[in-house]
Amino acid sequence: MSSAHYFSENPTGDFTPKPLSVELAGQKVTVMTAGGIFSPGGVDKGTKILLDEAPEPTGHHLLDIGCGWGPITLTLAMRAPAAAVYGVDVNSRSAQLTEMNAAKLGLSNVTVGSPESLPEDLTFDTIWSNPPIRVGKEVLHDIMHRWLPRLSPGGSAYLVVQKNLGSDSLQKWLSAQFPALEVSRYATSKGFRILQVHNPAE
Repeated sequence: MSSAHYFSENPTGDFTPKPLSVELAGQKVTVMTAGGIFSPGGVDKGTKILLDEAPEPTGHHLLDIGCGWGPITLTLAMRAPAAAVYGVDVNSRSAQLTEMNAAKLGLSNVTVGSPESLPEDLTFDTIWSNPPIRVGKEVLHDIMHRWLPRLSPGGSAYLVVQKNLGSDSLQKWLSAQFPALEVSRYATSKGFRILQVHNPAE
């Protein structure tokens, strides 16, 4: 599937949700997935590395940028049940599936929608994302400019990026674009980097 397809707001083709058995937050669960979204056949390699390597989410407001069918959103909600977890995606089908899966798993602390649906003054203590690198630098940079300035003081974002898709150049770009934030390489695993973007406490 082309990246443009799953990054479109309204993907073409029939919306036919199908059950999928996966392991999230150490639990075997059944979720619903469908065509026209990112990685409909399971948890992709980059996302799995992020879920395995990122530190425990902290804070009251947690964000997943580009939620797909919801592996990151659902894991955040399972690991931080007292927090409010937000999943955003431009793909309406992805948002619908994540919402369905949160309800299916009884995760009442999840809110899902388009990027524009969240209040503009809402800030986040933890952000996890497997950002859509293949959509091109311009779109990717717009995503970073939209969300990283909304890190709460003391908050951190963890971004998983494949090394051969430009993780090191993205790290340099982030450092140059956001001088008030601390950008570092948090972990390296199986050809992927996890970049940490931290907002120092005031």
